[in-house]
Amino acid sequence: MKKVAAVVVTYNRKGLLKENIESLLHQKVQSAKLDILIIDNASTDGTKDYIQEFITDEKIFYINTGANLGGAGGFQYGIRYAAEHKYDFVWVMDDDCMPTESALSELLKYDEKFGDNYGFLASKILWKDKSLCKMNVQRETLTKYVKSFDREIIPVAMSSFVSCFIPMRVVYEVGLPIKEFFIWTDDWEYTRRISLKYKSYLVPSSVCIHKSNSNFGANIATEGSDRLDRYNYLYRNDVYLYRREGVKGFCYEVVRLTSHIGRIILKAPDNKMKRIGYVVKGTKNGFKFKPEIEYVEKD
Repeated sequence: MKKVAAVVVTYNRKGLLKENIESLLHQKVQSAKLDILIIDNASTDGTKDYIQEFITDEKIFYINTGANLGGAGGFQYGIRYAAEHKYDFVWVMDDDCMPTESALSELLKYDEKFGDNYGFLASKILWKDKSLCKMNVQRETLTKYVKSFDREIIPVAMSSFVSCFIPMRVVYEVGLPIKEFFIWTDDWEYTRRISLKYKSYLVPSSVCIHKSNSNFGANIATEGSDRLDRYNYLYRNDVYLYRREGVKGFCYEVVRLTSHIGRIILKAPDNKMKRIGYVVKGTKNGFKFKPEIEYVEKD
């Protein structure tokens, strides 16, 4: 029987994590064995004690990383652990992702259909009010988001890590997510790295609910002034991703950055020059950013 590791990265959100675990335990799956790997980025809110009742379950493994590695570091840690423990697949997600009961079975159905001829499978992600979750819409190409979800399967180039199903054979081949990203773009980069080698797909019949605080993505123009420094990661990491795409990626990044600066000028409530400064600084850092891709050796 195939072994699936649900890799759940968490940090100081014990309530959502508990709900996530309960959703995973209710998966209706007969064709595979599902284990849950809780990758805790050294939470300080009593996460381990709060979910202790689940940790005793033989299907659930709690792993504390010992430090806040960010989402990127947490996912790398969890995927490496799953590879070293000989799982056949990783199913990666944040702690605020709530898979519906058939989410995994639908992914496994298309794994059976495609065999070894795909790179990753992604779920359709809804927000708390059951509308489409805007921050998790996959891209069909480098720049084109999925517009219609009424097809059985949809070829995609990039996906978030909110319910992304990856065969371990692919992990061995393309390596691990880049931990130095810390936050943002690690999922786009990793799934794009995969789709450059293998056709990958969105499976709309596999549905998860993303219980994020709001239904929109990162926006430096409207972000609180006390959280602006985080955007160094976003703009640095995006340059790394798009410079790999050659002329098309460069042109897209120029248009994107121009749009973001224009948005700051028109809509930012305060600190406009400071916000622009973070865009410029992060972008400059991106040209010097050359992290090494790490691999897991297959025995």
